[in-house]
Amino acid sequence: MRHGNKNNNLSRTKAHREALLSNMACSLIEHKRINTTLAKAKALRIFVEPLLTKGKADNTHSRRVVFSYLQNKEAVAALFRDVAPKIAGRPGGYTRIIKMAPRLGDASEMAMIELVDFNTLYSTKEKAGAEVKKTRRSRSGGAKKAAPATDEAAEPKSE
Repeated sequence: MRHGNKNNNLSRTKAHREALLSNMACSLIEHKRINTTLAKAKALRIFVEPLLTKGKADNTHSRRVVFSYLQNKEAVAALFRDVAPKIAGRPGGYTRIIKMAPRLGDASEMAMIELVDFNTLYSTKEKAGAEVKKTRRSRSGGAKKAAPATDEAAEPKSE
């Protein structure tokens, strides 16, 4: 029975699991989206969201706490430099898991985990901020406007 067992062991020892999640979190922060198995994606979401919350407060203590989990200077710098300003207004839910087709080799459930604010397809802020010019076309006026209206336009002017 699994009474009180909240974490997914992923069939690994504690040290191996922490190294795996740390490396995956660094890759997620660096690339903004990664493909992995569904179980690893769900475990990564639990691991990385508190780190992203820590990243919103840019001070020495939070940088040291995040570095103790990630063990990668470049990932910590990217988190505080690039990711934290974009997620500053979001109260939580920084990642999105999208299920994908099963893996061909062993039919394992695959998923893509991504940072929500870095996907421009789903964000409404990008669409609302950028004014898109709309063209309106009438049904009957298109052919008449293309042809010249007077004979003066057809004759070249000579000087």
